[in-house]
Amino acid sequence: MPGASGMGPDGWAPCRDAAPPPGSRTHNDGNDFNPGTALSRLSDSISRALFAVIASLLVASAAAKAPAARPVKVMVITLFGPEAAPWLAQLPLKASLRVPGLSAEYPEVKCTDTGVCVMTTGMGHANAAASTMALVLSPQFDLSRTYFVVTGIAGIDPNVGTLGAAAWARYLVDFGLQQEFDAADAPPAWVGGYVGIGAADPGAKPKLEYGTEVFRLDEALLQRALALSHDARLEDNDTAAAYRKQYPQAAAQAAPSVLQCDTLAGDTWWHGQRLGERASAWTRLLTDGQGTYCTTQQEDNATYEALRRGAAAGRLDLRRVAVLRTGANFDRPHPGQTAQESLNAQSGGFPISTANLVRAAWPLVSDIVMRWPQWREGVPKP
Repeated sequence: MPGASGMGPDGWAPCRDAAPPPGSRTHNDGNDFNPGTALSRLSDSISRALFAVIASLLVASAAAKAPAARPVKVMVITLFGPEAAPWLAQLPLKASLRVPGLSAEYPEVKCTDTGVCVMTTGMGHANAAASTMALVLSPQFDLSRTYFVVTGIAGIDPNVGTLGAAAWARYLVDFGLQQEFDAADAPPAWVGGYVGIGAADPGAKPKLEYGTEVFRLDEALLQRALALSHDARLEDNDTAAAYRKQYPQAAAQAAPSVLQCDTLAGDTWWHGQRLGERASAWTRLLTDGQGTYCTTQQEDNATYEALRRGAAAGRLDLRRVAVLRTGANFDRPHPGQTAQESLNAQSGGFPISTANLVRAAWPLVSDIVMRWPQWREGVPKP
């Protein structure tokens, strides 16, 4: 019907010229008062205030329910189960904290009441970096004064150490960040097929563009670790003692002891005389002649880089990181043995290397806990 859109709710069509209802105003003269508008504004103000109060209560409630961050004096970082086992057996670990982002195989950090915790990252560069980063960023821990003690097994150079020996590192060197040519295709003057990325030859130091090729650990903490653990009684066994006698080097034949020498990280499990020689040369090259290669493992540069990023974020003190590796096997064969036979040998090194992780690191860990007022402020002087 024409005009129906202009009808009122009761069929009444208002007239534009009709007089306004009594008491109403026809224009805004600055003194208008509309009860409906005022009530609406008041309702909005009350709603906003009520929302703010509720939000504040919810935040306060969540904060009250969230547990306080656990202060940690020492965080022992292990890489796989057999390395963690002696720590779990040694320590009275009463708390288990599940941390989002840790390895599905090792999802918890276990802690004592005295401030020592143990975590396991999972093997290899990727697992080590991801798990350590998850720990660093977890709000469950206060890591601001924590000492991080990385303890793992490794292959060891018979020219420097032996089965069961425990080596504290000054330098962490990444062995994987190199170019590798098939040795048969390498120039005749080269020894093997490894060369630094972008370097002209194996003896040239490459430009360190990754930022993770080599790290130097805090010297004061290293020296305290060495002094405290120097006389540690390390475990040995008859099988290892007999096996090491087949090596001509005096260092290989010696009983296990605490050493200072440096560690090389890389996910490839390598083995052999020429590769061992490259490991030594690479360590000297990247440390400007200051480092001495002795142990080979997979994770330490990745673990340290995650800790370094945590330090950059203000979560921890990078000067409080120590790295210990124990010799589980030799990195090359003895005379008359093939590399494959050497790698697969039942040398007796594995059980003593895992046991000696605790035996060599415990003097440092226990001293930190027992003398915490001194260690809390930094590495104490002897």
